[in-house]
Amino acid sequence: QVQLGESGGGLVQAGGSLRLSCVASGRTYRRYSMGWFRQAPGKEREFVAAISWSGGSTYYADSVKGRFTISRDNAKNTVYLQMNSLKPEDTAVYYCATSGRYTIPVITEPGYDYWGQGTQVTVSS
Repeated sequence: QVQLGESGGGLVQAGGSLRLSCVASGRTYRRYSMGWFRQAPGKEREFVAAISWSGGSTYYADSVKGRFTISRDNAKNTVYLQMNSLKPEDTAVYYCATSGRYTIPVITEPGYDYWGQGTQVTVSS
């Protein structure tokens, strides 16, 4: 069993930055890919970014490419999402997830087996 806990969300003005962190517990964490998803009010949850088990391969949604960076520190059991040039449309609850099966970046929800509780990110205009 893997448990995930996100932190780092908050209120920021448009153009600002935030860094989200997700700490994982469970001995299988380091073997599998990790991802970030988000859900805005009234919308379905959507993919944001994913990273392979080694950190050597990443994948981003077009809407965040060039602004967000996903990274991981397996020694600290932590995955990060650095968010720069934030826009009001980035406002959402952000969730981290880990796959219990795949080592390559996964961009769809069915590929993930464990989810965090989410952290709110609000970008004001």
